[in-house]
Amino acid sequence: MNARGARVSSVGALVPAPLRTIYARLGPQITSALSIAGGIALWELVGRLFVKNSLFLSTPSQIANEIAMLWISGELQMHMWVSGQEFFIGLTLAIVGGIFIGLVMTSSVKAEKILAPWVTALYATPTIAIAPLIILWFGIDIWSKVVICTLNGIFPMIINTDAGLRGAERHLIEAVRSFGATRWQIFWKVSLPSAIPYILAGVRLAVGRSIVAIVVGELFGARAGLGFMLIQASEVFNMSRLFAAVVILAVVGIALTSLAQALERHLVPWRRL
Repeated sequence: MNARGARVSSVGALVPAPLRTIYARLGPQITSALSIAGGIALWELVGRLFVKNSLFLSTPSQIANEIAMLWISGELQMHMWVSGQEFFIGLTLAIVGGIFIGLVMTSSVKAEKILAPWVTALYATPTIAIAPLIILWFGIDIWSKVVICTLNGIFPMIINTDAGLRGAERHLIEAVRSFGATRWQIFWKVSLPSAIPYILAGVRLAVGRSIVAIVVGELFGARAGLGFMLIQASEVFNMSRLFAAVVILAVVGIALTSLAQALERHLVPWRRL
């Protein structure tokens, strides 16, 4: 062992074993928390010392104060309730529909030939191009945003489900088939477990795309919601409220993505995240 390695070992020996165990378990979370705290501190410093005009940049303390005021008035809860309904209904439909269509495409060559061009074309279509048309068809109530959310989130689910089911190890399928397994047993015992990591990765992608879809839909037409609050704030140059909406959406995205990662660690423990 070289001199540097000896120094590292001696320093590690000085750290109590319980602290080493805690850091081994929570090290990544601690690193992420320090990264976020450092970014917020830098943001606050820049806002206070360099960009002092709140018309151009609101500091985290100003944003926190705005969020508190919106919460006390009850306005924030109302906007979050509306956007939350749109998001969770749309995301649920996207996940269920995406998995179903992916299964259909994998199980039938004819279905794949029929559906694949539509999936590719619609996946490449920007939401902002069709959002006004969807709002015209379904109105400015929640269902237009649900449709936009579903369309944005369903294609990662279709593509990932299809890729996961097709990516099952052929030698495992042949081994199970050699023992007399039926097609249904092969699906449950080999194909589906192999596809779960892909499906959960699709869920994480669908969460981010669905949040963006809700904001886009509410920008074009809504009576309430975080996207509606954001566009109202931008029209009157209320930067604190605008950043408050952005921060809330970012926090929700982080929380839901972390939840999806935790679910993946539970369902797929052999994959290290």
